[in-house]
Amino acid sequence: MLQAILPVRSLLIAIFMLMAGGGFMNTLVSVRLERAGSGALPIGLVGTAYFAGLVIGSLRAPALVRRVGHIRAFAAFVAVVSASTLVYAVYRDVLLWGLLRFTDGFCLAGVYVCIESWLNERAKPETRGAVLAGYMIALYSGQALGQFLLGLGDTNPAMPLLVASILITLASIPVVLTHIVAPPPDEGAALHFRELYRVSPLGIIGVCMTGVMIGAFYALGAVYARRLGMNLSATALFMSIVILGGVALQWPLGRLSDRMDRRKVIVFSFAGAFAASLAIALLGRPGPVLLGLGALFGGLCFALYPLCVAHTNDHLAAEQRVAASSGLVLLYSLGAVIGPLAGSTAIALLGAKGLFLFIALCAGSALGFGLWRQTRSRPVPIALQEDYVILPRTTAVSASLDPVAPDDGPDDLRSLS
Repeated sequence: MLQAILPVRSLLIAIFMLMAGGGFMNTLVSVRLERAGSGALPIGLVGTAYFAGLVIGSLRAPALVRRVGHIRAFAAFVAVVSASTLVYAVYRDVLLWGLLRFTDGFCLAGVYVCIESWLNERAKPETRGAVLAGYMIALYSGQALGQFLLGLGDTNPAMPLLVASILITLASIPVVLTHIVAPPPDEGAALHFRELYRVSPLGIIGVCMTGVMIGAFYALGAVYARRLGMNLSATALFMSIVILGGVALQWPLGRLSDRMDRRKVIVFSFAGAFAASLAIALLGRPGPVLLGLGALFGGLCFALYPLCVAHTNDHLAAEQRVAASSGLVLLYSLGAVIGPLAGSTAIALLGAKGLFLFIALCAGSALGFGLWRQTRSRPVPIALQEDYVILPRTTAVSASLDPVAPDDGPDDLRSLS
């Protein structure tokens, strides 16, 4: 693996530093607005603004990258994110912060487009899996470690933002000095949602519900922790544990899904996410048990997106998979736009536990749908299932990094799920 990622080490260092500096901003913004007396609904709207920016950016940023080039576009996107990070320290206002979060989401989508285009250019077919694994490790480890910047605000509220801006700015150096030549990003054409549902109903519903659940957690998880009485360090630890748990369980669940009916693993994961979310809501107090449940919740929820993508790929011809994955990541992002708004409404009505009760409702609904689908169609034979791949939930360009081997079988769609 080391030999595979050495040619792209500058890109992986850049994304690690960028996530270490900017990956905790959802947490910080939620905590600061909560401390300022903002209700759950305004906080949810600010969270929704970020994911809306991510969706719009994933659709519009590729054209800008094609027009000015990858290095210039990357430097511009990073400069805007770094500057907006400092603006949070200047003035606190829900409307302004919502606009800043939308801008952050748009620019980070542009960053993902640049990085993923470079990775796709440098990765050979035999090293694509290792490159993708390195990308995922850099992305999520940076995001998890960045949560601990929150604790710097105990004595100086501006310090987390200053350090974050420094890290984000420094992240541009490995990229602007790189000699890697990247092709213009693909248009990222996606299969129509109706066609995706016809091919794999469980895949499309699973991806959408996963987006709602994870979007709600990222935007409001810190609000839940703070309302339980956790201090900044404990809140950062809780958020970090959930993210790291999400990384830990993706591979074993994926390998299991390669060896049995993948629908059963998806149903099991939704059932586990439902149970973990319900247990967190009912527990209602900080401590080691909450951290353990948080790790379990993250592990099951984070695995659902690649599981659903793999399940959808099981029903597609090789040439359709990139377009399908592009459509699925867009659908996930749309779900993430809905999640913070719906989750904040649940908190406003039910208190802090409302967040995880809402997530449990989403997981339970998807669980019921998955059980129903198993009664409506036959499973794909294990020999015809594609290998599970841990995929990022970033932009449509990431679909090109999928190392799934070309299908040597017939091009016709397989039995519907």
